[in-house]
Amino acid sequence: MNVLLVSTYELGHQPFGLASPAAWLTDAGAEVNCLDLAIDLLDETAIRAADLIAIYLPMHTATRLAGMLVPRIRACNPSAHLCFYGLYAPLNEDYLRTELGAGTVLGGEFESGLLNLYKRLSANGAAALEPQSEPVISLVKQDFRVPRRDGLPQLSRYAYVDMGGERRRTVGYTEASRGCKHLCRHCPVVPVYNGKFRIVPRGVVIADIRQQVMGGAEHISFGDPDFFNGVGHAIRIIEDLHAQFPELTYDVTIKVEHLLKQARHFQVLARTGCLFVTTAVEAVDDGILRILDKGHTRDDFIHLAGLAREAKLTLSPTFIPFLPWTSRESYLDLLRLLASLGLVDYVAPVQLTIRLLVPKGSRLLDVSEMRQHLGNFDAAALSYQWTHPDPGMDALHDRVQRAVEAGEAAGASRRDTFAVLWRLAHEACGLDAPDLYHAATLDAPVHVPCLSEPWYCCAEPSASQIADI
Repeated sequence: MNVLLVSTYELGHQPFGLASPAAWLTDAGAEVNCLDLAIDLLDETAIRAADLIAIYLPMHTATRLAGMLVPRIRACNPSAHLCFYGLYAPLNEDYLRTELGAGTVLGGEFESGLLNLYKRLSANGAAALEPQSEPVISLVKQDFRVPRRDGLPQLSRYAYVDMGGERRRTVGYTEASRGCKHLCRHCPVVPVYNGKFRIVPRGVVIADIRQQVMGGAEHISFGDPDFFNGVGHAIRIIEDLHAQFPELTYDVTIKVEHLLKQARHFQVLARTGCLFVTTAVEAVDDGILRILDKGHTRDDFIHLAGLAREAKLTLSPTFIPFLPWTSRESYLDLLRLLASLGLVDYVAPVQLTIRLLVPKGSRLLDVSEMRQHLGNFDAAALSYQWTHPDPGMDALHDRVQRAVEAGEAAGASRRDTFAVLWRLAHEACGLDAPDLYHAATLDAPVHVPCLSEPWYCCAEPSASQIADI
């Protein structure tokens, strides 16, 4: 039986969400092909040959692109069983079934569900017409296997770490854990995992990294929603990693709350090759942080920035600056705080453009502060629409977004783009913008190591991505 695993987009990484189930399905006897449309063109021959086509949906952008892809798949192969799996699959189950014709929808720990689906279809092809027997969301503790990556494009074709100038490092990607034990209200992980997380055995993680190093990886991105959910597990992995591959660097994502509680491990992170830590600050207004249930405060972020600087640990903060409760003044306050903390070079400009998405199942739907701004669910956008009480904020968002896109197109530095946003934010407040370099705590310009892929999980698909599909 032929299985085609398809990824539309995974933040510029070689898709773990294809490599992992490919190992499970191949071990069971399936003929598995992998197609990563972020790199390769649509392979109509592979589509026609497939009995089961499973499309990976780890994020909003990937799901939007999948909606554009399915008509082409159905035109090539109308009889294949169509499965959608990954974090965003259960969040959009109705849309996937009614609009895209999904036969199976799998979320959470999806490998065992895909394996069961393959066995069911192999035993009886007519099962494609029967109701799904696999759970839509599974949190079963799986026996993880080393991902199979030999059917995917070479790592050199994916995003790289920009080290400044012509220096770059080829990037691999793996996951040491899944899910999250926290319940941040805006986070898409929460409706699926509901405060639970699962550990990938250390031996599996190291073996996966080893095969990527053999394939040219010089840096590893850990895709865990929070690398310190299981801090003991995480520390053992990076110590092993550094012992075996002392020249290898890596990056991780960790909550502000966890970073403060585990500050004693900053030196371990720095010593073992951590180039940067992504941390979801989201906002610097305590009222908004309470609505989002982030578990930290403005002062916590300020304190963390100081601790990280002392430890020479590079922070890469992320934000959702355009929410129903932000104002033109609070947007300016965010920029002022980043400038005063000397973080202008450390924040990707796209992070200063993000507008809140509210998918189905979001815990924000239970919050009165959200409901008063909420409109209807937009199936095409895969999000509830919401209206800001100040039309000027929507106008500011439009100007900010266009400025960042123009900066990226021109190859502008983070500092130069920030200066444009600085001016726009002051203008939106009816103020003259003071000179940024006199108003900020800025060292000499620095190049902060960063991934060459500037997108974030809630970004709209770009024109080039849509054209590629």
